[in-house]
Formats: sequence, C-alpha cells, structure tokens
Amino acid sequence: MRIALAHDYLVQCGGAEKVLECFCELFPYAPIYTIVYDENLMHGMFKGKNIKTSYLQKIPFAPTRHRIFPPLMPMAIEQFDFSQYDIVLSDSSAYAKGIITGPETLHICYMHTPMRYAWDDCHKYTTDFYFPTFIKKMVPFFMNYIRVWDRFSADRPNKIIANSNFIARRIVKYYKRDSLVINPPITLSNFYISDKTEGYFLMVGRFMAYKRFDIAIEAFNKLKLPLKILGRGPELKRLKKIAGPNIEFLGRVSDEELFSCFSRCRAFIFPQEDDFGIVAIEAMASGRPLIAYRGGDIPEHIEEGKTGIFFENQTPEDIIDAVGRFRDSDYDPKYIREKVLKFDKKIFKEKIKKYIDQELAVHLAKRERLVS
Repeated sequence: MRIALAHDYLVQCGGAEKVLECFCELFPYAPIYTIVYDENLMHGMFKGKNIKTSYLQKIPFAPTRHRIFPPLMPMAIEQFDFSQYDIVLSDSSAYAKGIITGPETLHICYMHTPMRYAWDDCHKYTTDFYFPTFIKKMVPFFMNYIRVWDRFSADRPNKIIANSNFIARRIVKYYKRDSLVINPPITLSNFYISDKTEGYFLMVGRFMAYKRFDIAIEAFNKLKLPLKILGRGPELKRLKKIAGPNIEFLGRVSDEELFSCFSRCRAFIFPQEDDFGIVAIEAMASGRPLIAYRGGDIPEHIEEGKTGIFFENQTPEDIIDAVGRFRDSDYDPKYIREKVLKFDKKIFKEKIKKYIDQELAVHLAKRERLVS
C-alpha cells in the first residue's frame, strides 16, 4: 500500500499534530505533505520525517506568519502530486482536505473542524490574530474567495472522519456531507492519579481568543484563588496584563511537569467551545474533575456531578458561580479516569487502521471492476 499524509501546516504543537503523530506511527514511511514547516516551532516533533512543503515555504516569514497568507494557501495545497499513491490520509482543520487526487487514489480526510474563520465568525479572524491595519482592510475581499474554495474543496475527499459528534454536525451543516466519528487519541500511560492534590486550579492550551482564557482570568482575579496556566500563543501579552498576582503563567513546560500539573490540580478550568477538547480529556485521565462551559463536544464526555460541573454562559460571573459550587469531595479520581479509557491511543490507532483497510479494499475492488 502506497500511502501519503497531508496536514495544513506544521508550525504549532496541538491536538491536530498529536493525531498526525499517530498517523506517522501507523505509517512510519509515509511522507508528510504540508503548506509550511518550521522545525523550531515544532520542538522536535516530526524530526527526521520526510516532509514535503509547498512553494510558500520559500516566501520570507511564511512559516512563522502563515496566517497572513490565506489567499495563497489553496493554490499551495493544490500543487502537490499524489498520483503515485493508493491512498492519502489528510489531517485537516483548514486546507489539507483540499488536496487534489486522481480517481485511482483514495482520499480519506480526518477533519478537526470545518475551516473555523471561514464559517464561524470571519470578522473575529482579524481581531484574534492582531493583524496590521492594511491586512484587516483586505480580509473582506479575500474571505469570500476562501469561503467558496473551502465549500467546494470539501467535496474532494472520498471519505471524511470527524473528530467528534459536534464536528460531524458542523460538517453536515457547512459541507452537506456525512462522516464517521473517531475521537482523537490520548496516551493514557502518560497520565496518572496523584496521591495528594494541591490547592491550585489549572488551564492548559494555546492562547487564542476563542479559547476564552480571558474570562477565566477575570473570574480568578475576583476569586483570589491560585490558577496555573500552561501554554503559549498570540494572546499571551494581553492575558498577562489583565492577570492578578494569584495567576501564574508557566509557559511551555516539559512533558513530565505537564503530567504532574494535571495530576495535582484541584480541578481543570475549560471555558471554551472546542471541537473535542483533548486537554480536558487529559485532565480527566489524571483523575481531575472539570469546570467546563456547556458547549462544543465536551458535554458529551462529562457526567455532571461525577466527573465535573458545567457553567452555561462564557462570562466571569458564571465561572465564579461554578467554582463556588465545586466541592473536591464530590469526585472520585479513579471513576473520572475510567470514563476516558476509551480514548487511549492504542484504541484510536486500531479504529483508524481498520477503517482505512476497509475503505481501501472497497476502493481497489471498484478500480479493478472498472479496469476489467
């Protein structure tokens, strides 16, 4: 089986990249096709892999400032030639689903979300990433082109795998396509239950506006309770500016320190509407309860009162109320961990491999019938 992998861009380490890492473990000799790649930003992830980049890689600043080049990305992802492969597995939240393959090649897309800034709120796109004024003025002109391209490019995969039921519903809404749901993986062996927790609450993730770190910070400023925040991103300066002395930014930490922080926190704060919420599932794998916004896919994985509690609105006041209702003694760490065992990486890889084998067999059989 000749297989290739496709990914939007390799410039950050997040949930999509963890999925791609699993694909690389399943198919270690498969090349990775991506628009741009920055080895330093990937912190060694995918080092040594056969990574093939587009023409944008040669444009100054494109790997580090890729978000100012959206009008060029459709052409960049379409330039790759996949004619030598039996199957291409794309890992996409934006452009990788738009690769062009011939009828002989099976294209399966693992979709994290329909392109967020094309469909959710394109006007927030310029605000969230603090673009220069001249870029902000250009956005309305190229966004319609991006939206049209995105809609038509969603017809290109032969099959789509959605990363959650929440995303499967969005795929139906925006692309009018069905999908199979296979949730993203976590490496359960990395996470553990501590004998004793500490008094701090925890948040982990990329500092993006839609993640709503800001409302949690405002809430904890008023609560005066300790909050540790791990991660980096474009919102960092603004978030530090509004944070009180009880809030600690730890930046990027080692894996060992990350796992330790998960296992020792009182509870994990999750204020965003997320496509799946890998960091929240990782907190549960550490036996820690969630205090989460009732939005996105995470409500499907919380048993209220047993694995966490919800707040209804993305406001500091709702978070303050939820923290006030939270009682450590209500939660059994072992029970919480048991609820996420189904997301283990091994199970994910088995599901992906079985699905690919099944669909490739059907595809090759059809191809044989056409030839004969």
